Amino acid sequence: MLTTGKAPFVVGGQTYETWYSITGNIQSKNRPLVAVHGGPGLTHHYMLPNTELYKRAGIPVILYDQLGNGNSTHLDDLCPSFWTVDLFMDELENLVQHLGISDDYDLLGHSWGGTLAGNFAAARQPRGLKRLIISNAPASMSQAYIGLNNLLSSFSEADQAIIHRCEAEGTPKESDYQRVAENFAKKHICTMDPWPKELLTSLAAHSTCPPFTMQCWLGPYSFTNTGTLKDWSVVGLCNIRVPTLLISSPHDEVQESAYSPWLNDIPGIKWIEITESTHMSQFEAPERYFNAVISFLSANP
Repeated sequence: MLTTGKAPFVVGGQTYETWYSITGNIQSKNRPLVAVHGGPGLTHHYMLPNTELYKRAGIPVILYDQLGNGNSTHLDDLCPSFWTVDLFMDELENLVQHLGISDDYDLLGHSWGGTLAGNFAAARQPRGLKRLIISNAPASMSQAYIGLNNLLSSFSEADQAIIHRCEAEGTPKESDYQRVAENFAKKHICTMDPWPKELLTSLAAHSTCPPFTMQCWLGPYSFTNTGTLKDWSVVGLCNIRVPTLLISSPHDEVQESAYSPWLNDIPGIKWIEITESTHMSQFEAPERYFNAVISFLSANP
């Protein structure tokens, strides 16, 4: 059972639209799960494996494209100050209200989506949120980039020199830079060969999204954050009072220093490390991933 729609989202007097899909029946006795994609600037496509939760456990799954991406309203003529973390928390809050589930739902966020979901839970403390899953997500942007560079140090000195030179010179589109970045991604983002079509679809959409995603928030480089979020971290994690599960991998581009604040500061958090995957556990280790997610979401309070 698949339903799609668009939720009106009013910002500064302007009405935009957030596209969403629902697998299953959100009016059933099973609590719905809202899955938040990463990027920032990817789309729902690479989160499609999570619809397996409905097939396996009857959990209704809601996917959506964040504003500016995919099937939601595209905005390429707005100033960088428009694109804030609060904007995306407002969009998430608006979506659950539009769907009529604001009194009872779970959240699963991956990568940037996990950062957003965790920040949403900490800052807004939504009364209807019952369970939170943070998958392969940094709590600190500065620590995330320190981790990326630590992983880069395992590459050859020549490859490291290419990255450092191109980022210093502002030439990340140089072919050698792209080659090293691609090899890094194959080692620490997804080890499958070829990459899943859903992931490739999201990445293709990412390449055409407005500049806020990389240029504004993170900057144009893979290993140096020059964007507005370079020093940003999730704060107030002790305010998250719902059961929370953290999913990580030792081989992930998101290293321990970047995800450790979740573990240190969220009361009673549960943690699973999926060693046979990198950044894309839903593709690389689906059985381990889905068993962990279903067990957590189905547990008694």
